[in-house]
This record gives sequence, C-alpha cells and structure tokens, in this order.
Amino acid sequence: MRRIIAFAIAVGLWAVPAFSQSKAVVVELFTSQGCSSCPPADEFLHELAKRDDVVALALHVDYWDYIGWKDSFAQPEFADRQRRYAAANGRRMIYTPQMVINGREHVVGNSPKDVSAMIEKHLNSSVSVEVQLNRVGDDILIHAEPAAHINEPLAVRVVRYEPVSAVDIKRGENAGRTISYANVVTEMAQVASWNGQETLDLKVPAAGDQPVVVILQRRDGSGLVEAAAQMK
Repeated sequence: MRRIIAFAIAVGLWAVPAFSQSKAVVVELFTSQGCSSCPPADEFLHELAKRDDVVALALHVDYWDYIGWKDSFAQPEFADRQRRYAAANGRRMIYTPQMVINGREHVVGNSPKDVSAMIEKHLNSSVSVEVQLNRVGDDILIHAEPAAHINEPLAVRVVRYEPVSAVDIKRGENAGRTISYANVVTEMAQVASWNGQETLDLKVPAAGDQPVVVILQRRDGSGLVEAAAQMK
C-alpha cells in the first residue's frame, strides 16, 4: 500500500454519494486450498458475502502448503495475523477453517449456526464509530467520527479482495476438486493509527476495480473491530 496522505476535506466533498456501513460485522475466514475441512466454510463465506451487514473476508494461510498443494492465494502475513489473534485471546493453537468475528469471537468456520449467532451478537451492539467512504479517481476518501468514547488508538486497515475466484486443485487433500472462493483478500495493510477522539479524514490510493474495505480496530489491528465500511 502506497503512502497515505492526510488532508482537509473541502466544503461539500462529502455531499457526493457514499457507501457507509459502520454497523457491518467483519468475518475473517482463515482457510487453505490444502485443507480438506475447509470447503464447507469456503462455501458458507459465499453466503455471508451476499449480506450488506457483513464484511466477509477470506484470508488464505500457508502453513498447510507442505502436504502436497501450495495455496495460490496464501500470504505469510495472513497466518501471522491469525497467530496475533490467538495470542491476543490467550490461545496456543491456530487451525483452519477458523472464522474470527469482529476481531473478538473465534468460531469453527464450518459451523454456520455458531457463526450466525456471533454475527447477530455484534449487530446488536452499540456503534462507537461512524465511517464513510467515497471514491475520487484512484483514491478512497475515509471519513470517521467517534460516536462514543474510545480509550485506546485504533488501527486503520485497508483491505482489497477478489470477489470470486475458482481454483482447480491438482494435489493434496482436495485433489481433483474445483473450489470457488469468495472475497479472497489480496492486500491488507495498516495505513494509519487514529486516536478515536477527533474527526479522521484520510485519502488512500486505491487504483483498480477490486472492492475496498476499511477496518478500524483495537490493539494495533488484532483486537475488537470498532467499525468497518466497504465499497464494492
């Protein structure tokens, strides 16, 4: 992600149409093309991706690559993110498929009932931050305002993803299968730290037609998600 530039918003700039989804619940699926237990969770993520109140993200990890098939979407930093989540919640093990809901709840990814219950729990919680996104050319404008007191800085993370990708798997536990993956994350970067007390106005380079997600999250990006917005 290129360098972020803070800027003052001109009068009337936010009058243009925006997609704002401060109440959206972020569901991160840690998955792998080499994991035989993952396809049901991968399929379920397609259903979650259709919801306007959910930001569904597939983060492919690389620690199953040794069993015969190298995941074409995997990035080491996604496994590192999963480990940071585990450490933040006092867990010693990581696994696939795992879903992390709003940075807080850890649920087996192929348990739709449990995942849905956690999503509803977070949808019913109060909003602490309001977020708006606008696109101007190759940039995304981020505007955030606190709606409640926040007692620690929030990491501002920008995510890009590919909405649908199908893979013919030749080897490993899923050999011979063609699996469709939803919302495959291609980029995830922290672009700023926000104190959560004052209005936040940022401009972030975001060229191309991939959707953009902005996540505001505690504990340097490994804690509770206070707000999220996406522009598809």
